Amino acid sequence: MAHYDGSPTCTGDAADEIESPSTRRIIALVTILNAIGLVIDVTVASIIGSASLFADAADFLEDVLINGLVLVALGWSVQSRRKASIWLAGLILIPAAAALGTAVWKITSGAPPEPVPLSVTAIIALLINLSCAIALMTLRHQGSSLVRGAWLAARNDVLGNVLILVAGLITTVWFTVWPDVIVGLVMALINATAAKEVWEQARREVPELEIDEA
Repeated sequence: MAHYDGSPTCTGDAADEIESPSTRRIIALVTILNAIGLVIDVTVASIIGSASLFADAADFLEDVLINGLVLVALGWSVQSRRKASIWLAGLILIPAAAALGTAVWKITSGAPPEPVPLSVTAIIALLINLSCAIALMTLRHQGSSLVRGAWLAARNDVLGNVLILVAGLITTVWFTVWPDVIVGLVMALINATAAKEVWEQARREVPELEIDEA
């Protein structure tokens, strides 16, 4: 898990770079790709009843919201972008809550998802998220916690898709609900950790948001 060094990075030339047309095109493309992944995940998850795919669908929804926020916030002042990072941390918690809820539901129902559609969908989602992570990699040091948070989300999604693929492969030989449930819970933990990182960095970058401990 990546960690911030606590220093603001969106000043001077960096601020101009993240407002460039090329940066906007990259973020717009990432937003569209995540919207496509969202539709695919929700469709397949609804058909086969997968906790991990529902959690991954929430990941895609989170990324659509985050990158949409970044796209809009690129035209804001540095201070406004940093304050928007507080909201970004909240968005990252969306898949964590969704994963927890779907995992509880699967434990109650006890019905494992079909392994082949689960694995194939995981591969498609992996390719989408890998493309997004690569596209955002060149921007992650240019936009302070806001753009870096979007890259963190894409990176976490790649890890989540690998776990879903492993769960699908395990379910082919051990037809039980537990691989799907465990992956859903792990994804919840990963996203909660990422939200904590973005929140802590945003608080360091916006001193007025610090809680008065006196």
